[in-house]
Amino acid sequence: MRRRLQHHGTALLAGLTALTLSLALCSCTSGKDGSGSDALPSAPASPKLTSVDINPQDRARLRQGGTLNLAIAQFSRQWSPIHTDGSESSTIAVTKPLLPTFFRSDAAGTQTPNPAYLQDVRAELRDGRQVVTWTLNPKAHWSDGTPITWRDIEANWRALNGKDPAYKSSSSTGFELVSAVERGKDDFQAVMTFDRPFSEWQSMFNSAGNAPLLPASRISTPELFNSSYVDAVPVTAGPFRVEQLDRAAQTVTLVADPSWWGDKPVLDRIVFHAMLPDAMPAAFAKGQLDLVNIGPDVAGYQAVKNTRGAVVRRAGGPDFRQFTLNARSPLLGDATVRQAVFQAINRDAVIRADLSGLDWPAVPLNNHLLVTNQSGYRDNSLGLARYDPAEAARKLDSAGWKQDGDVRRKDGHELNLRMVVPAGVTPAQTEAASTTRMLKDVGIKVTTVTAPANEFFDRYVNRNDFDIAAYSLLGTPFPASGNRANFVQGGGTNHVGAGSPAVDAALDRAAAATDAATASEAINQADGELWKVAGVLPLYQRPQLFGAKADLANIGAQGLSDIVWENVGFVK
Repeated sequence: MRRRLQHHGTALLAGLTALTLSLALCSCTSGKDGSGSDALPSAPASPKLTSVDINPQDRARLRQGGTLNLAIAQFSRQWSPIHTDGSESSTIAVTKPLLPTFFRSDAAGTQTPNPAYLQDVRAELRDGRQVVTWTLNPKAHWSDGTPITWRDIEANWRALNGKDPAYKSSSSTGFELVSAVERGKDDFQAVMTFDRPFSEWQSMFNSAGNAPLLPASRISTPELFNSSYVDAVPVTAGPFRVEQLDRAAQTVTLVADPSWWGDKPVLDRIVFHAMLPDAMPAAFAKGQLDLVNIGPDVAGYQAVKNTRGAVVRRAGGPDFRQFTLNARSPLLGDATVRQAVFQAINRDAVIRADLSGLDWPAVPLNNHLLVTNQSGYRDNSLGLARYDPAEAARKLDSAGWKQDGDVRRKDGHELNLRMVVPAGVTPAQTEAASTTRMLKDVGIKVTTVTAPANEFFDRYVNRNDFDIAAYSLLGTPFPASGNRANFVQGGGTNHVGAGSPAVDAALDRAAAATDAATASEAINQADGELWKVAGVLPLYQRPQLFGAKADLANIGAQGLSDIVWENVGFVK
């Protein structure tokens, strides 16, 4: 349900949100340089949003057992993916094999119930109100032996509905529309009644929407919700369980759970290795990793292409690279100043520098909620996406920031912006360098802060300790509800710290729309308002590029699909 964050590597997720330091924002979880070179001579068309590249294989063709080695960019402290501090890509990646997802998502983003957890689910109107009835699989249980029941659904609703701010949730989207969760015919059925229609209700309890179910025993009070998954993953309910969280070694080891009631996992073990994104391709080339998220990393892309027995897997998806401006900062509290920053950045140059050599089209993204090849996409940027340093200077003058030598000043203060980027992410470093040069031309000074990988989100982004932050936003199959927490006023992952009633209302209309045309129009209305807010500057659709061992099956560039972890393995 949330767009997540990711560093460059770093990312926040869309459709709901997540952050990541990996080569994915973020966000994604969600960086690079912006001194331009010539456009790609024969840039390929954007991969279709419905594409997927995972080497699909029947389970019978896979060898039983083995260890899958993966990389993450951050060794997290908060391991709950629905907590505001856990809404980043590394936490999301680790917990997806561990927690319930009620739906499976295909390459087109179509949702089908996951029989491991749901026997049946139906949405209907009763007395003019939307009612969703969730009928659970009675075999499903938590790793402590407790059955998964309607009480878990009720507890998640109470934690995520936004009524008690003591629950530090990453998003309340959808849950804030629910008026009641009641026991159905037995403990394995929950009846959920909505105050008003929510068209994307399938984003609830859905790992593709970055909103898995968590156990009532660990989230039923704010104290439990906020602390149970700090430095621990105490309870799971997936095909894998945690064997070890090793902060010293920066590894998380999962093993197949013998009490899993679904299809037996093909793999014995999954090991996540936390490392700087720049180090991931080299680790893959040395055989230390079986799959690596390349992201917009030209050197990493070439390293994978030159690795024997490796393939590049690619897909389109709703992910994008962006800069977030912190409206809570005294220097950026005025939307006119933020708009000036937008217009002082030559996005074409930044994009060409990031993507040159990746066989990916250098096409600017002019929408916060939809990527260029997504149905309904249009440019609502009102001229704010256009590089116009003269107009930027005029806006700064009107806001009272007057040129004084090389830098602008107001009330005795320099216009000196701190741009925070994660260590080990070459694109982010080059983006900071180019942004520094461009903003200097209009009298804005930029001081770059390079944050340690494990602190980029925890210490800086999540704590609002930045003026500009570079990372990616990673999308989900739910464009209306998935973006809400990033952009509404008070949203759990709104790191801009600003919004508008018009944005909130338009996203509400999109989520309640009963047809695609109405939803699309509302989404675009929300996007137009977001350009006025000027908090997130979209750069480009982020490539889903993965290096994989050629014999690795059923995982890779997922597009809008999710990973069926039971079926991941190596070909015989």
